Amino acid sequence: MAKARFSTSISVVFPALNEEDNIRKAAGDAAAFLDAAYETWEVLVVDDGSTDDTAAHVRTMTEVEPRIKLVSHPTNQGYGRAIASGFAAASSELVFFTDADNQFDIRELRDFMPLIEDHDAVFGFRVYRYDSVMRCILSWGYNRLVRVLFRVKVRDVDCAFKLFRREVVDKMTIESDDFFIDTELVARTAKLGCRSVEKGVRHYPRTAGTTTVRPGHIPRTLWTVARMWFRIHFPGKQKPALAEARAPR
Repeated sequence: MAKARFSTSISVVFPALNEEDNIRKAAGDAAAFLDAAYETWEVLVVDDGSTDDTAAHVRTMTEVEPRIKLVSHPTNQGYGRAIASGFAAASSELVFFTDADNQFDIRELRDFMPLIEDHDAVFGFRVYRYDSVMRCILSWGYNRLVRVLFRVKVRDVDCAFKLFRREVVDKMTIESDDFFIDTELVARTAKLGCRSVEKGVRHYPRTAGTTTVRPGHIPRTLWTVARMWFRIHFPGKQKPALAEARAPR
């Protein structure tokens, strides 16, 4: 027996940078799932200045399925800006984002739906991680730091499988232009007093493309953590020097 469709509309955002080998599967799988599970939906692929054929692949898909839409950045603006652009273009009651590298199964979004009925946001956490040992260790330490500084009870802040109610997204002013966006979204959700809950999701190895996360990002990330903590907790007391400061490169 076919499962009932959800009446709530949903926008799925895929930030994508040089994902020509992944984007057809990611967007295609999402469209197939959404068409079976939701009455109203859209897939928004945000091409963040890719230098390969990512955008061309999406344009071809939009000709067949107009609910798959392309949002383009002429030049690379960063992972955080890509998500922010997707959120701004989204038109549905629910807004969800995940990565375009096919390391998550979009069908697990169905398990988030009962939870979003009583919450403002649902954050995924990776049950198993197909990342290097060093990256897992760094992630463990980073998550502990974030939980203490931002007073959030989230075990996997960087998991790119997050669902929000539209009104939560509309209340946020996103500042991050890089991978700190995940932390900012969790921290701002908590600061707004929104109700959030976690749900485990499976994580799969990347089969194509390469990650853009590098160990050299650590110093900049730590600087961003400190700067964002001050901005979120003391929005009216920001000093000009701090407001204009840029992260060291």
